[in-house]
Amino acid sequence: MCPASGAAPRGAVQANPTCAQERQMASLALYRKYRPQTFEEVIGQEHVTRTLRNALQDGRIVHAYLFAGPRGTGKTTTARLLAKAVNCLDEDLAARPCNRCAICQAINEGHLLDLIEVDAASNRGIDEIREIRERVNFRPNEARYKVYVVDEVHMLTEHAFNALLKTLEEPPPHALFVLATTDPQKVPATVLSRCQRFDFRRVPLNLIVEHLAKIARAEGVEVEPAALDLIARQATGSVRDAVSLLDQLFAFCEGRVSVRDVEAVLGSVPAAAVSGLVEALLARDVPRALRLVDDLARGGTDLAYAARSLVEHLRGLLLLRVGGEARLLNRAPEEVAAMQEQARRAPAEELVRWVRVFQRAVEEMKGDLLPQIPLELACVEACLGAEGAGQAAPVAPAPAVAPAPGPAVASAPVGPASARTSRTLGEVPAAREQASPRPAPEAARPAAPGTKADAATLKAAWGRVLAEVRPHSRQVEAVLRGSCEPLSIEDGVVTIGFYHQFHKGQVEEARNRELVQEAISRVLGAPHRIRCVLVQGGARAQGSGPRERRPPPPPEPPPEAPTPEVERPAAPARGEQEDLDGAYRAVAADPLIQEAVTRYGAQVVDIVNQGGEGSWGTGEEAPEVGGTFPEAEEDDGQP
Repeated sequence: MCPASGAAPRGAVQANPTCAQERQMASLALYRKYRPQTFEEVIGQEHVTRTLRNALQDGRIVHAYLFAGPRGTGKTTTARLLAKAVNCLDEDLAARPCNRCAICQAINEGHLLDLIEVDAASNRGIDEIREIRERVNFRPNEARYKVYVVDEVHMLTEHAFNALLKTLEEPPPHALFVLATTDPQKVPATVLSRCQRFDFRRVPLNLIVEHLAKIARAEGVEVEPAALDLIARQATGSVRDAVSLLDQLFAFCEGRVSVRDVEAVLGSVPAAAVSGLVEALLARDVPRALRLVDDLARGGTDLAYAARSLVEHLRGLLLLRVGGEARLLNRAPEEVAAMQEQARRAPAEELVRWVRVFQRAVEEMKGDLLPQIPLELACVEACLGAEGAGQAAPVAPAPAVAPAPGPAVASAPVGPASARTSRTLGEVPAAREQASPRPAPEAARPAAPGTKADAATLKAAWGRVLAEVRPHSRQVEAVLRGSCEPLSIEDGVVTIGFYHQFHKGQVEEARNRELVQEAISRVLGAPHRIRCVLVQGGARAQGSGPRERRPPPPPEPPPEAPTPEVERPAAPARGEQEDLDGAYRAVAADPLIQEAVTRYGAQVVDIVNQGGEGSWGTGEEAPEVGGTFPEAEEDDGQP
C-alpha cells in the first residue's frame, strides 16, 4: 500500500511505482467531493436550514430531530452540519459551522469520536439499541455534544423502537439524536412525538441544473445546457442522483458532454422519438405508432422510461392547450414552440384521455415480462378510442307497441328435428323477449348524472342492471330476471312490480335492497331508490302460482310494455301451435317446475320436440325442458 505520509518507509530502496495510481483511484466521488459544508450550501431546503440556524442562535436546540424525505435531498448532510454547528468552537454563533476549528475539521475528515452514525438498515435489532443506551451516558471525548445520527430509522424492529423510547424521552444533557428516514409512516407515533420533525422536499429542477453547472465549471468540463436539463429530469428531485449521473458522464465523455452522450449513457428516449409518437397519435396512425414503439424496443430503450417521457410530454401539451404558462414546462424555448404547435391540433378532451391511458400503461409495465405490450395497447387505444366509442354507441330504445296475438318466438335458428321457443313460465303463448337466453341488445345509454330517466329507459337497460347484480348475488339476479319488472320512475324512486310475495320479500331485505339500488344507480348514472309492490292482475299474477296445480290460462299482454325489434320466424301452423301450447301447459303444471320457480326464480326457456317432426309426443311423454336453474348453473347444484 502507498504510505500515508510523504516519507519513504524504513528500508525502502525506491519509491513505490503504484502510489500515484492508488492516489488517483482513491479520489472521492463527486457527490462526496461537493457535499455542502455549510447551511448556505444546502439547496432547496431553506425551510429546514433557516429553522436550524435560528435555533442555534437562540439556544433552542432540542434533544431529538427527525429528518424525513426522499433520497438524495440532504438529510444526512444536514445532520452532519447540525453536529458541526452545535460543537463548533467559533464564538460567533451566526458563523457556525466555521470549518476551521478542530471539531469542524475532525467531522469533515470523518474521525470525530463524538459523532456516531448508525445505519439502521443493517443494525436494526434490539442488541444494537441496547449498546447505544449503555454508551450514551458517557460524556463526550472532545466535543460539546455526543451526536447520534441514525439513518433509515424506519428499518428498526418493533422491539428496538421500544428500547429507544426511554432514551429519546429523557436523554442525558450532552446527547443529541438525529433520526433520518425516507418512510416516516413506518416510524411509530410514540417515536414521532418525541422528535422535532423536518420534512425535506424534492429539489426543484432549476436549482439542480444550477448546481450541476457549478460543478461542471469547477471540474473544467463543458456540458450542454440541454444535457444538464436532461440529467436533472432523470434525477427526479434528488441532488445526489444528479451529481452521480454527472460523474458517470464525465468518465464517459472527453472534455464535453452533449445531449446524445446523456441519452446514450442513460438509455433515455430522444425528444424527437417522443414528439414523433405524439404526431402519430394526432394523425390516428396506428401502424406508425407501433413502428416507433418497436424501434425504441429494438434500440434497447427502457420502455417504462419512454412511457413516462410520453406522459410528461402529453402533460405539457395539456397545460399549453388549457392556457398554462410555458414556464410550467421547464423546457427550452425551441421545445416549447414545437409543443405549442402540437397542442393547437389536439383537443383538450383527447389530451386528458391520452394522459390517463398512458399513465395506466406505466403502472401496468411495472414488473411486466413484456413491457412492450402495455405501451402498444395504449397506442392503439389512444388512436382508435374515439372511433371505437362511436361504434359502440347504443341504439335508441324502440317505441312501445302492443304485441300481436299469437306466439312470440325469439329469433333463433330452428333445426329440422326440433322446434324451439323462448318463454317465461306463466306466459302462454305470448312470451317476453327479455326472457330469451341470448343477451338482450343494449338499447339505451345510461342517463347522465342530473338527468331524469323514464321507465322505458330502465326496461331497455334492465339487462345491465342484472349484470351489475350478478357478481354480488346470483339469487337476487335470478329473482330480478324472471319474477318482476320495472313499472315507473318518479323523483328518483324506481317502482318494481313483483308477481309473488315471496320474491318481493327477498328483494326488500336490507342487504338485497341496497344491492339493487346501487346497481340501478350505476346503470342510470344517478342515485335512485326502489319501491317494491305486488302486481295485481299482471302477466305473472294471472299465470299459475307456485302452489297451483292447474294449467295457466293465456294472459293478457302487459300494458305499454316496450317490445324490442327482433326477427320473428314464420308463425307455426294452427295444429302445431295447439300441440306446442299443450306441451307448455303440461310443463307449467309439473310440481318440480313449480318448485323451481318458487325457490330459484327459474324460467322455462326451451321446449324440445321428442316425438318426431310435426309431433309433440303423446300425453304420456312429458316434453323436455331446456332451461336450467340460475343458481345450480355455477354452484355445482348446491342451492
